[in-house]
Amino acid sequence: MTREGIRARVLSFGQSGFTSGEYLKFLARNEDRLKASRPDFVLLQLGTNDVRLDADRTSVDAFRDNLNRIVAIFRSFRARSGRPPQILLSLVPPVPEATPFPFSPDSSRRITEEINPTVRAICVEQRIPLVDNYSIFIRQPSLLPGVHPSRDGYRLLAENWFRSLKPLLE
Repeated sequence: MTREGIRARVLSFGQSGFTSGEYLKFLARNEDRLKASRPDFVLLQLGTNDVRLDADRTSVDAFRDNLNRIVAIFRSFRARSGRPPQILLSLVPPVPEATPFPFSPDSSRRITEEINPTVRAICVEQRIPLVDNYSIFIRQPSLLPGVHPSRDGYRLLAENWFRSLKPLLE
């Protein structure tokens, strides 16, 4: 992909529907294959599925531990330069109050009061750039009809990631 004079290869290792704990297990199972990709940058947004009401519900302490361990795994990788990849960590978009089970209004509260403050704290503690994908949907809630954005919502997410990444490419 070439955009604005930037040549980039984008690899997606996202796992739809995974909690942070499930993603940690995915990384452990696929670590060698993922390391071989030698990423220069790792963009992480985790936490929405951790606030489900069913068996996926994750305590804030477990979420913090999982996210710290995920970051540590990615920091053990080596980019093409031989250095660790640059990690960017994102706030989780809100869960709209009317989102049906396995989400609830408590899911929305947990994003605001537990998950996103934990993400912010980890960014500060580990000196990781923070990407605010939460505010996009607070400003334009119609772009988030459920836990997944609309087509325009995904476009704004991509643009926000690009804005956050671009200064690191220059």
